[in-house]
Amino acid sequence: MDALYTAEATAWGGREGRAASPDGNVDVQLVIPKELGGPGGPGTNPEQLFAAGYAGCFHSALKRVAGKAKVDVSESAVTARVGIGFLDTGGFGLTVELEAELPGVDEATANDLLAQAHAVCPYSNATRGNVDVTLTLHQD
Repeated sequence: MDALYTAEATAWGGREGRAASPDGNVDVQLVIPKELGGPGGPGTNPEQLFAAGYAGCFHSALKRVAGKAKVDVSESAVTARVGIGFLDTGGFGLTVELEAELPGVDEATANDLLAQAHAVCPYSNATRGNVDVTLTLHQD
């Protein structure tokens, strides 16, 4: 694959430090959440950053496939929930739930669009076979 764009960021201090991009668009304090034995408080963590990136990327993929299908998803949203825990084989692993809201789109069409988006989203392709990803359609 020839990369069309390459993002760059550097972290100092691991989960208790700082991460930034050379252009200054990303500059965040990293803090271990209380649930993982850290102090919590102001700052973010790698799982939140991954969730934000995956949600944004998946939503773009969803809008793309919906546009090709001529389905209006202009009022849609995608929420990503990233969990971290111990693997049975040792070390840590991630889980992801992607919850999509597609107001005005019937359930069958919405689920089809989610499956198509999951097939083309770069984050989905990168995690496939490595991370359990659940697709959920939010319905009121």
